[in-house]
Amino acid sequence: MRVDPDPRNRVSGFRRLALLGAALAATVVVLGAWVRLTDAGLGCPDWPGCYGHLYPQTAHATGKAWHEMIHRYVATALGIIIVILLAWAVRTRKNRGTPLIPATLLFIVVCLQGALGALTVTLLLRPLIVTAHLLGGLTTLGLLWWLSIKPERRSLSGAERRLRKYAVAACVVLGSQIFLGGWTSTNYAAIACPDFPTCRQSWWPAMDFRDAFIPGRGLGINYEGGVLAGPARTAIHVTHRLGAVIAGSALLGLGLLTVTRARSVRLFRAGLFVMAAVVLQIAIGIATVLFGFPLPLATLHNAGAALLVIAMIWLVRALWPGPPVSMVPFRHGNPPQ
Repeated sequence: MRVDPDPRNRVSGFRRLALLGAALAATVVVLGAWVRLTDAGLGCPDWPGCYGHLYPQTAHATGKAWHEMIHRYVATALGIIIVILLAWAVRTRKNRGTPLIPATLLFIVVCLQGALGALTVTLLLRPLIVTAHLLGGLTTLGLLWWLSIKPERRSLSGAERRLRKYAVAACVVLGSQIFLGGWTSTNYAAIACPDFPTCRQSWWPAMDFRDAFIPGRGLGINYEGGVLAGPARTAIHVTHRLGAVIAGSALLGLGLLTVTRARSVRLFRAGLFVMAAVVLQIAIGIATVLFGFPLPLATLHNAGAALLVIAMIWLVRALWPGPPVSMVPFRHGNPPQ
């Protein structure tokens, strides 16, 4: 791999490649939702091929098989980009600003993603594995987006620094809500409440929380279509809605605090971005229920989760800027970025 002698060009090229990877990661997340919502998770019952081939053969070239394989092809392209990013970071590791640790972490995450992808098929869509696969995909997206962002060189005010703890807490809340969303989808509980704001014309319908959140029910069970009874699925759906209220409130509060305390344009815009992403995701979620769970809206709801991750990473990156330019040590042949 040829490396540009100008450090500034190398960093810029690395970020552009990471941005391409982030776009592919977002595509993989949306395609994964499309595969799951079209019941194509077992369209190819083996891994990494499809019925022992690299592409669906004529006898097995069903729509579901192609849905699954398109998802795998894009994921493979993403994996190649991540390997290149790691090699690039290792090659330029002696240069100031080379993100070797995030690139290494990204490589580890994508390796785990590959393993989870295989387990998703071999364990017959086990909800815990599929949900973990979703979380891994969004983590991959977040890391790539982080690597693509040029850090702002400035000092934070005291009010801005105090936002950091709220941002970390909001990230935890968002991660928990994404887990609930994945659990709802993988247990086919989205349609358990076909009305809004009530559920089955009740504010507190009959629910079975004890059976709703059991991590697994033994090996060899095919989870396609779900295995839970109605009350358990209703409990999952209602919990997801309650989580949306908590997560939405936390993220909107963080966005509002950021907008009122920001002293830089980037941080101000990041706060607005988070609030806009929350409002959009809530609107998509409500519309999905009101319009009877159409495939485009249900898929878009997963895209909304990816947008929330992007917005939060943008805000967190703005809250952890690089040192001011005057404080960055200068080394011959390696000017400040």
